[in-house]
Amino acid sequence: MLGTTGVKVSALCLGGMYFGWRNDEAEAIQLVHAALDLGLNFLDTANVYASSLSEQCVGKALKGRRSRVVLATKVRWGMGEGPNDEGTHRLHIRQQVEASLARLQTDYIDLYQIHHPDPVTPLEETLSALTDLVR
Repeated sequence: MLGTTGVKVSALCLGGMYFGWRNDEAEAIQLVHAALDLGLNFLDTANVYASSLSEQCVGKALKGRRSRVVLATKVRWGMGEGPNDEGTHRLHIRQQVEASLARLQTDYIDLYQIHHPDPVTPLEETLSALTDLVR
């Protein structure tokens, strides 16, 4: 189970940190397909992995298989040079979830995680933004 949500996930989760970096796109797709064929249904990536190439690889790998997967991704680290291009504030979360959805080629993310604490943004701001996404 995924915490207390009632969502059933496989005992193992396939992490996509190296997709688009150590594993090229073709290898990443092959790994995802093999994992799904073996019964895994939980995949994890992040917007920052391989400068967003990981999410792109996962999106391509899940074409026609998205409904079989509990998909997780993350937000926090810098994705540009601007002053608001990192953190867990509402603006960055909103921009990054939209970008992740596009790269993942899906209209929903099952588990959207904060990659690392943000000492600048109040926790209430972060939780409010995440709550709005759920709604």
